[in-house]
Formats: sequence, structure tokens, C-alpha cells
Amino acid sequence: MKRTDYITWDEYFMGVALLAARRSKDPNTQVGACIVDENNVILTTGYNGFPLGCSDDEFPWDREGEHTKYPYVVHAELNAILNASGKSLRGARLYVALFPCNECAKAIIQAGIKEVVYLSDKYADTPATQASKMMLHAAGVGLRNFRPDIEELTLDYNIDHI
Repeated sequence: MKRTDYITWDEYFMGVALLAARRSKDPNTQVGACIVDENNVILTTGYNGFPLGCSDDEFPWDREGEHTKYPYVVHAELNAILNASGKSLRGARLYVALFPCNECAKAIIQAGIKEVVYLSDKYADTPATQASKMMLHAAGVGLRNFRPDIEELTLDYNIDHI
């Protein structure tokens, strides 16, 4: 008889997005993204951080002041799209921890992604998020707030139980 306590596709892909977020060096906000095709195959992942060649020891991580991270950081969604290295993302689903900003929404639309599954929409009232939603709706991109049936998922590196 097969197991019945396995995780759903949504839990799996959001888990991958959250795991990718753990690679972010940002001291305040860690966001990850996972893009999958219609057959539930992972095409690419990404997380928020500086572009290749821009040292995370030399560029600022500050959120306020004269020199902030904002002009430099590549968001998780855009990193995932760029990490696809030319693979078609048409018709794909994007799993992301935080609802995409307006700049990422443009890239999502242009890449042909058809659905965004997000965990948090904590910036829902900001002009950037409102613009994002307006563009995504206009382009026919589906939006789904993921509500997991489980509270946490633990990774166990002890191979004795496999």
C-alpha cells in the first residue's frame, strides 16, 4: 500500500521556493522562486541577491540611508527567469514567497508565465503591488494565494531512515 502522507505539488514547489530563499544573503528579506512547467517539472529557481560579479561583501545591504540595496538587488522572480538560460517559460507556473513587484510582473508577463502562486501579499497596499496586479490581470496571468495544509516541512539530512 502506498504512503498517504506525501506533500502536494503546491507544497513541494513552494517548499523549493522557500529553500531557494535560504541562499539569499539579504539580512532582512529572503525571497525564493521556483518555476515549473505544465508537467510539474522544475524549469528554474532563483532568489533575491546581487547580479553575478557584484560582491555581496562590497555592495550595500542597507534598507535606509544614502546607499541602499534597492538599486542593486535582483528579485527572486527575475533571477529565476534569467536563470532559465533561454528555456521557454511559456505556460509555466511561478511559485514565490512574496507577491511580485511591478518590475517582476513585467518580466513574468514577457516570459509567458501563466500563473503566479504566492505565499504572502504583505505589500498589497503599495502602488508597486497594485500596478503589478493590474498588469498581471490585464495579461491574463492567474494569481493564487497558496494556503498550505501543513505549517512546516522539515528536511532531515540523516540518511539512515531512507
